[in-house]
Amino acid sequence: MSYRYSPPLIIKKLFKDFYWNTSNGKILLSFDDGPTTELTEKILNILSQNKIKAVFFCVGNNAKNSQSLVKDILAEGHLIGNHTFNHKRLTKISNKETIEEIDSFNNLMKEKFDYDVKYFRPPHGRFTFSTSKILKGKNLKCVMWSLLTQDYKNDFETVKFAVKNYLNNNSIVVFHDNNKSKDIIPDSIKFVIDESAKHGFEIGEPSECLK
Repeated sequence: MSYRYSPPLIIKKLFKDFYWNTSNGKILLSFDDGPTTELTEKILNILSQNKIKAVFFCVGNNAKNSQSLVKDILAEGHLIGNHTFNHKRLTKISNKETIEEIDSFNNLMKEKFDYDVKYFRPPHGRFTFSTSKILKGKNLKCVMWSLLTQDYKNDFETVKFAVKNYLNNNSIVVFHDNNKSKDIIPDSIKFVIDESAKHGFEIGEPSECLK
């Protein structure tokens, strides 16, 4: 059952160059799919109130259409990672299209925000053996996770179960900045914060967690 929340050990061993856990024994919070007008500002407010920095793995189209939110994310001191331009499953497209998806996102961030992207996360967590080679060629680090909250099911009890059973001091935690999870995201973030404190875990700075 753990594979629903944390990837299988064999996959982690096959792709040792990907980040599956933090490198400094602290928890990293990450948010996929945004920015969104419905949710991003709420997430930013909660993080600000708790003095937490995170990584936002944004979708290029969303970033292009909500540039003010991208600026807000950066102004708050968070990192932005590449989640492709159109959120396509890499297992369903060619290497050529994968490169186009990655480059289009990076080019947008550089041209519109003068931001150099360092981190990548594949949509839906799907990738191929070619993905690693492509990312190395572009000097991008792939950040996966060790705790999938399944917040996209819009069921707070599911999130609580995942966090209670699989949160560790070096977890990379995935939330979603999208409509599917918007009703439970505030409570979900607060629950991770509370559980971390209860166990004596520290939530770290993204740049330090990913060294």
